[in-house]
Amino acid sequence: MLDALAAYWRTPELATNGLIILNLFGALLLGLLVGYERAYHGRAAGMRTYGLVCMASCALTVIGGYPGFWFGGHGTGVIPLADTTRIVQGIVTGIGFLGAGVIVREGFTISGLTTAASIWSSAVTGVLVGVGFYLAAIGLALCSAGIMIYLSRIEAWLPSRHAIAITLRFTPGFVPKEDNVRRMALERGYEVAGGTLSISSSNGQQEWRFVALALTRHSGAPISSVAQELDGIDGVASYQLTRARN
Repeated sequence: MLDALAAYWRTPELATNGLIILNLFGALLLGLLVGYERAYHGRAAGMRTYGLVCMASCALTVIGGYPGFWFGGHGTGVIPLADTTRIVQGIVTGIGFLGAGVIVREGFTISGLTTAASIWSSAVTGVLVGVGFYLAAIGLALCSAGIMIYLSRIEAWLPSRHAIAITLRFTPGFVPKEDNVRRMALERGYEVAGGTLSISSSNGQQEWRFVALALTRHSGAPISSVAQELDGIDGVASYQLTRARN
């Protein structure tokens, strides 16, 4: 048994694990780059979500190139690798349904995406352990934990644009003008995000919903100030303001 365990830590196995870890870091950096663009524009799926998914996807792909090193090099002669790949496919599919269960959408705000991505990444970590790539599994777990713990601080330091989900209910018979709404948003350091404006009407009372996206990191009036100003605008019967990640 000791010889079987030692096979997982031979020099060729460790070298393969090291190569896999380098691939993981490369995928992580590219995922963070794409995720930053989304986070900068106030989207729900940001750096952490993109980084986790890109890195975990890389792990699943790269291990397929080294089947001879699966299970400490014993996989080719003892365990049919085709059956193992089907097991991995089943795990990825099943975890996808589990991750979808933690994603919640409320209006323009979506939460749970990073949690879903971390669950999927943890599943891939389990796959790496299962096929015997212990060092790569440790690297993936440490990177995933680091993303969850520290990346939010980096995101807060990087330039970004915060967003507010706004619901305006106007007094019966009052017909607002879109140009006026957009102008008021610009005067307060925001712009109406494209494709977010929706209008409904009930009993002659219109309701407008949209996302106001800050023009820059430091622009955009505080949400409390926006609420105070809405109290004094003619035609606004009621409103609702929430931080948005759409």
